[in-house]
Amino acid sequence: MKIIKIKKTAEPKLNRKAKTKTGKRNRRGKLVSWAYLFPSLAGVLLFFVLPFFVVIFYSMVDNPINNEFVFLDNFVKVAKNKAFQQAAYNTMRFSLAAVPLAVVLSLILAMMLESKIPFKSQFRTFFLSPMMVPVASIILIWQVLFHYNGIVNDFIGIFGAQKIDWLKSTHAQVVIVILFLWKNLGYNMILFMAALSSIPKDILEVAILESATPFQIFWSIKIRYLSSTILFVTIMSLINSFKVFREIYLLTGNYPYDTIYMMQHFMNNAFGQLDYQKLSAAAIMMSIVMVILIGILFLTENYFGKDVEG
Repeated sequence: MKIIKIKKTAEPKLNRKAKTKTGKRNRRGKLVSWAYLFPSLAGVLLFFVLPFFVVIFYSMVDNPINNEFVFLDNFVKVAKNKAFQQAAYNTMRFSLAAVPLAVVLSLILAMMLESKIPFKSQFRTFFLSPMMVPVASIILIWQVLFHYNGIVNDFIGIFGAQKIDWLKSTHAQVVIVILFLWKNLGYNMILFMAALSSIPKDILEVAILESATPFQIFWSIKIRYLSSTILFVTIMSLINSFKVFREIYLLTGNYPYDTIYMMQHFMNNAFGQLDYQKLSAAAIMMSIVMVILIGILFLTENYFGKDVEG
């Protein structure tokens, strides 16, 4: 019986060579990718991650010279500080008022612009114009409007009302809320308009054919598809509400009226006094609150938007 020998062909060798070349090409591609990513990663590590750990270190030592570990003592001192309590209360009160108004009003404006109304383009331009106005100009406008001898007091004087020193009274936060809304409504409105235009038209048409009311269409369809945009707008508005210090500072300085003394004022004044322990502890506490709030928003969006994603 003859044994037939099968000669090995060069095909496996060619496959091995091809795999080797492919592996080298992949490794080269990864090296090139990391080379392009390195400057960004180095910047993030140097300017964000490293300072974050430095802040944690400062919040747990007695001072930058002794560096004696005191654990949570700085957090307890800051929490008992009257100025911090006032700033935290004012910031929370401002955010609870300004953020929902910024989301709801911008959604209403977007839905108005989605419908057929006259002067639609002029209406849109009016709300987008604050995005192009420098902060210094905005402050000048608000000073003209809400000064003790300003336009608003002249207007209410027509109806026999007494003048109000808006920025030095209990009405000061109302002025800042109006300023915040005037600045942010246009940007939020554009985001909602884009989200509304992406809702499938056939679903809306079917709902109309099924005799669904406008409220049912809005609540059962539009809100579901807008959930991710509502989340994004809310987060951006929340972040912007914590950054309103710039406008308040330009209007009133380091120590404004009690109702508009915000967390940023507290931290800015602590920085001016070189009290790094107080500043670091306050910054970490505010960051924890922000993370918790954003986490709640994500859970809420996931609950309302899961059926749309599915």
